[in-house]
Amino acid sequence: MKKLTQAEIEEAVAKLPGWSVENGKLHREFRFGDFVHAFGFMATAAMEIEKRGHHPEWTNVYDRVTVDLTTHDAGGITAKDVDLAELLNAVAAKMVQ
Repeated sequence: MKKLTQAEIEEAVAKLPGWSVENGKLHREFRFGDFVHAFGFMATAAMEIEKRGHHPEWTNVYDRVTVDLTTHDAGGITAKDVDLAELLNAVAAKMVQ
């Protein structure tokens, strides 16, 4: 998997609501109503993440889940990270309905 160019990253981020680039990684903080919903988001996403074999750096503090995505083997952001960001946005959208 090849690392995306700066232009490719900027184009991808423009299409990913809530995401930015911080410290060379795709970054987003998701907020939920409470801990149960934040943890539920992580548990729901985890099954699909495992199938893809591409795992996020994420933390949970009460109602927040902070996510950073990078492909360590490629040394930066790749299409795998963009795909995972899209998945996480879709899972989060279902959690807040």
